[in-house]
Amino acid sequence: MSTRTARSGELWVIAAPSGAGKTSLVKALIERDPTLKFSISYTTRKPRSSEVPGEDYFFVSEQEFRKMERENAFLEYAQVFDNWYGTGREHVAELKAAGFTVVLEIDWQGARQVRERATGSHSVFILPPSVAELERRLRGRKTDSEAVIARRLKDALGDMTHWNEFEHVIVNDDFEAALGRLADVIAGREQGTRTELPAVRAAAAAILAG
Repeated sequence: MSTRTARSGELWVIAAPSGAGKTSLVKALIERDPTLKFSISYTTRKPRSSEVPGEDYFFVSEQEFRKMERENAFLEYAQVFDNWYGTGREHVAELKAAGFTVVLEIDWQGARQVRERATGSHSVFILPPSVAELERRLRGRKTDSEAVIARRLKDALGDMTHWNEFEHVIVNDDFEAALGRLADVIAGREQGTRTELPAVRAAAAAILAG
């Protein structure tokens, strides 16, 4: 029997550097709470073998993406790793109208746009426990070349510097513990993850220092 953890009708942005584990956290969070719905992003990236169109992403051509952009069809959009990603306004509106709390799994660039365009939205940034662990996770995928891994690590380190733009920060040091903290944050029960807290700021600074 699932436990309701979300407050109905809210919009939550969850961002993280590549390799921090946000995708796994978001999937597990939504599996445990039927009141949450994942906002599926549009992307020009080619699908990976494990990905299902319409479930993981809406895969579109760059031409299609540009057309949607001109028509102001995105709540946010950004270029990441030479590909474009965007959140459809209509998709989010439909989910909220149905009474769900919507979760956006996007990067910090998209999060900035959502803050500007969606008043009252909330945000969480996921950090890895260390830079060394982040690199280990990126290498553990075994799907990328050394050059790609090096670029992803460099970009991830840059992404991590934007943690203080978010309302909450969660360190994914232990998956189940991080999942519990994330569920509590969205339910409005967790206050120890707020970005302005000295302990949170000190922990984030230590991680970025390597």
